[in-house]
Amino acid sequence: MSLDTDSEISALKNQVFTLLLALIVVSGTLTVYLYRQASITGKDINAIKPQAQQLIGAFNKDQSLMISFVNQLVDYGKAHPEFRPVLLKYGINLNAPAPAK
Repeated sequence: MSLDTDSEISALKNQVFTLLLALIVVSGTLTVYLYRQASITGKDINAIKPQAQQLIGAFNKDQSLMISFVNQLVDYGKAHPEFRPVLLKYGINLNAPAPAK
Protein backbone atom coordinates (compact mmCIF):
# COMPACT_ATOMS: atom_id res chain seq x y z
CA MET A 1 0.00 0.00 0.00
CA SER A 2 1.24 3.37 -0.87
CA LEU A 3 1.10 6.54 1.15
CA ASP A 4 -1.86 7.85 -0.88
CA THR A 5 -3.88 4.71 -0.20
CA ASP A 6 -3.16 4.88 3.52
CA SER A 7 -4.20 8.54 3.69
CA GLU A 8 -7.38 7.83 1.71
CA ILE A 9 -8.27 4.95 4.03
CA SER A 10 -7.57 7.14 7.04
CA ALA A 11 -9.75 9.92 5.60
CA LEU A 12 -12.58 7.43 4.93
CA LYS A 13 -12.31 6.08 8.49
CA ASN A 14 -12.54 9.62 9.85
CA GLN A 15 -15.54 10.33 7.61
CA VAL A 16 -17.33 7.13 8.70
CA PHE A 17 -16.62 7.95 12.33
CA THR A 18 -17.97 11.49 11.87
CA LEU A 19 -21.09 10.19 10.13
CA LEU A 20 -21.70 7.62 12.86
CA LEU A 21 -21.30 10.29 15.51
CA ALA A 22 -23.73 12.55 13.64
CA LEU A 23 -26.18 9.65 13.34
CA ILE A 24 -26.00 9.02 17.09
CA VAL A 25 -26.58 12.71 17.86
CA VAL A 26 -29.53 12.98 15.47
CA SER A 27 -31.04 9.72 16.75
CA GLY A 28 -30.67 10.83 20.35
CA THR A 29 -32.21 14.21 19.60
CA LEU A 30 -35.15 12.60 17.83
CA THR A 31 -35.66 10.16 20.71
CA VAL A 32 -35.69 12.97 23.27
CA TYR A 33 -38.09 15.02 21.12
CA LEU A 34 -40.51 12.11 20.65
CA TYR A 35 -40.38 11.24 24.37
CA ARG A 36 -41.17 14.86 25.23
CA GLN A 37 -44.08 14.93 22.78
CA ALA A 38 -45.47 11.66 24.20
CA SER A 39 -45.16 13.03 27.73
CA ILE A 40 -46.95 16.27 26.85
CA THR A 41 -49.66 14.40 24.96
CA GLY A 42 -50.21 12.08 27.92
CA LYS A 43 -50.65 15.05 30.23
CA ASP A 44 -53.07 16.67 27.76
CA ILE A 45 -55.13 13.48 27.55
CA ASN A 46 -55.32 13.21 31.34
CA ALA A 47 -56.35 16.88 31.54
CA ILE A 48 -59.27 16.50 29.12
CA LYS A 49 -60.55 13.12 30.31
CA PRO A 50 -63.08 14.60 32.77
CA GLN A 51 -64.43 16.94 30.10
CA ALA A 52 -64.68 14.09 27.60
CA GLN A 53 -66.51 11.91 30.12
CA GLN A 54 -68.90 14.78 30.84
CA LEU A 55 -69.53 15.21 27.12
CA ILE A 56 -70.14 11.49 26.65
CA GLY A 57 -72.52 11.52 29.62
CA ALA A 58 -74.48 14.40 28.12
CA PHE A 59 -74.64 12.58 24.78
CA ASN A 60 -75.89 9.38 26.42
CA LYS A 61 -78.47 11.34 28.41
CA ASP A 62 -79.83 13.03 25.29
CA GLN A 63 -79.52 10.00 23.00
CA SER A 64 -83.16 8.98 23.44
CA LEU A 65 -84.23 12.50 22.39
CA MET A 66 -82.03 12.29 19.29
CA ILE A 67 -83.42 8.87 18.36
CA SER A 68 -86.95 10.20 18.81
CA PHE A 69 -86.15 13.17 16.57
CA VAL A 70 -84.68 10.93 13.84
CA ASN A 71 -87.75 8.69 14.03
CA GLN A 72 -89.98 11.75 13.59
CA LEU A 73 -87.90 12.74 10.55
CA VAL A 74 -88.32 9.24 9.11
CA ASP A 75 -92.08 9.40 9.65
CA TYR A 76 -92.15 12.80 7.96
CA GLY A 77 -90.07 11.45 5.06
CA LYS A 78 -92.48 8.53 4.60
CA ALA A 79 -95.42 10.94 4.45
CA HIS A 80 -93.64 13.52 2.26
CA PRO A 81 -91.62 11.96 -0.61
CA GLU A 82 -90.02 15.29 -1.54
CA PHE A 83 -88.18 15.24 1.82
CA ARG A 84 -86.59 11.80 1.22
CA PRO A 85 -83.49 13.15 -0.63
CA VAL A 86 -82.64 15.22 2.44
CA LEU A 87 -82.81 12.15 4.65
CA LEU A 88 -80.72 10.12 2.22
CA LYS A 89 -78.15 12.92 2.03
CA TYR A 90 -77.55 12.63 5.77
CA GLY A 91 -77.56 8.82 5.80
CA ILE A 92 -80.97 8.30 7.39
CA ASN A 93 -82.44 5.11 6.00
CA LEU A 94 -86.23 5.11 5.66
CA ASN A 95 -86.48 1.31 5.61
CA ALA A 96 -84.32 0.59 8.64
CA PRO A 97 -86.10 -0.42 11.84
CA ALA A 98 -86.14 2.25 14.51
CA PRO A 99 -83.41 1.74 17.11
CA ALA A 100 -84.78 0.74 20.49
CA LYS A 101 -83.74 2.86 23.44
